[in-house]
Amino acid sequence: MKSNYAVIVAAGKGKRMKMPINKQFICIQGKPILYYSISVFSKNPIVDKIVLVCAEDEIEYCKQEIVKKYDFNKVVKIVSGGKERQDSVFNALKVLENCNVVLIHDGARPFVTDRIIEDGIKYSNMYGACACGVVPKDTIKIKGKEGFSYKTLERKELFTVQTPQCFNYDLIYDCHKKLANNKVQVTDDTTVAEYFGNRVYLYEGSYDNIKITTPEDLIIAENIFKIHKYI
Repeated sequence: MKSNYAVIVAAGKGKRMKMPINKQFICIQGKPILYYSISVFSKNPIVDKIVLVCAEDEIEYCKQEIVKKYDFNKVVKIVSGGKERQDSVFNALKVLENCNVVLIHDGARPFVTDRIIEDGIKYSNMYGACACGVVPKDTIKIKGKEGFSYKTLERKELFTVQTPQCFNYDLIYDCHKKLANNKVQVTDDTTVAEYFGNRVYLYEGSYDNIKITTPEDLIIAENIFKIHKYI
């Protein structure tokens, strides 16, 4: 029987955080952000295995201070990140064995939930590719070259994509392989799938499922912990 894998990408340096350490290792409520991101997948019964992607010079630290320290037995491999995010993801996809669905998740999103994970697996099995997200709260305008607004977009038609982004393994592996050969740059994995003609189903994420990117996000994250008492 094939396995469901989570690929957790934690190879970025997070320059916008303006701190001397990788943002995934910053502590919230006494534990690193990456701990929380891994923990939910580790505890979920329908996620079988986890592959962690780290910067090459941080692999040993992740192994000792994250995986072993917190007894994350589902983490079967830690692989080195690449030059771009898409390279990091492809490095992970290449080591997955006998995989059914792969959930690709940002290491800096600590508030993913079991419901989001399980919906991702369900819709991947139904449609081949899916991603969670939310309708933006703000009005979105298109800004012209001279600085003036020239169009207001219909908010109900817009969708802020989050992670995990979830796929049939063969589909997303083949797309990443072709992308590497084409030397095209993308910002996320749904774009990889769409670039080669695949449709991506969009399902409900959570406004709490933030990506911690700037110092202001740390304040928001602390408040989310206080309100919802994430473990």
